[in-house]
Amino acid sequence: MAVGAGRGSRAYVFQRNGTNWSQQAYLQPVYAYSMRFGLSVGVSGDTVVVGANEERSSDTGVNGNPIDLSAYNAGAAYVFVRNGTIWTQQAYLKASNTEPYDGFGGSVAVSGSTVVVSAGGEDSSATGVNGNQNDNTGTNSGAAYVFVRSGTNWSQQAYLKASNTDANDGFGTSVTVSGDTVVVSAQSESSNATGVNGNQNDNSSPQSGAAYVFVRSGVNWTQRAYLKASNTGAIDLFGVSAAVSGDTVVIGAPLESSDATGVNGDQTNDNAYRSGAAYAFAGLGVGPHLAIERDGSGGLFIRFTGAPNATYRLQRAPTVNGPWSTSAPQTAPASGVVEFHDLFPPPGQAFYRAVQS
Repeated sequence: MAVGAGRGSRAYVFQRNGTNWSQQAYLQPVYAYSMRFGLSVGVSGDTVVVGANEERSSDTGVNGNPIDLSAYNAGAAYVFVRNGTIWTQQAYLKASNTEPYDGFGGSVAVSGSTVVVSAGGEDSSATGVNGNQNDNTGTNSGAAYVFVRSGTNWSQQAYLKASNTDANDGFGTSVTVSGDTVVVSAQSESSNATGVNGNQNDNSSPQSGAAYVFVRSGVNWTQRAYLKASNTGAIDLFGVSAAVSGDTVVIGAPLESSDATGVNGDQTNDNAYRSGAAYAFAGLGVGPHLAIERDGSGGLFIRFTGAPNATYRLQRAPTVNGPWSTSAPQTAPASGVVEFHDLFPPPGQAFYRAVQS
């Protein structure tokens, strides 16, 4: 990843061969006026997405012609694909409601043929999925945009907002995607709720932060969960960073101040100023849903629908707490349907899960 502040900003691709790394590509966009190209990057298989949150064109949608540079700091994102060892630009992404200072491209993520791009300075007061983009009374409330690829063509699939949109929440501080699950964080969200799906309406904990989990069924997205820290505190900035893999979500809060150490320590004091914390969530009902069928010869077929072109590993364990053993990776085809054949499943009880590589 390269971070820059001018037209010369770049991104770099490195590849490993055994234990040796070498630079494979040096990426710049086709279009010249890409400010802070490389502020954010994401990679999945042979697809790379690069954000440029200060790009200036007033264009909207996919693969437009950025002639009008009047939308200062509107932002853009660029999709590059690899064929063999050769990288080319496949798409130039803009918001469907491009406006100056929205910062589209501040955070980007890709999983298979799904790309998510945030715009933390977007101003609409919409809530939820595909709401009204035109009422700009929610200054810097933030938004995220989901794009999908069909063949080599990209289109916007969803416009995501928080369920409790407020000015200056910065929804889109971080975005992450795994298959049909997207997580969008808002580091300046201010409710005093704790845990999962608490009360969003009491804004008495300024900049405590929150994260929102969205899931896709077919082409439709819905919000599945509203996440807060278990020890919500003002200015903890829960949501500065976010990650998702399968059914596990992790959120960072760099200004949390407890002096706990290790896992599940004492959260109740603020004796270690801005020491930071991370929170892991599971059991949200996200991730690939497995279907298991006997093969008639003592083995099992394990099937699920993942993201096209994403790579998955099947894991199994004798108990829900592990230990987990992992199978060889498998890349989902265009249909997304992945099937693993376990020829020798464990006798008696066994648990299975799929994780994205």
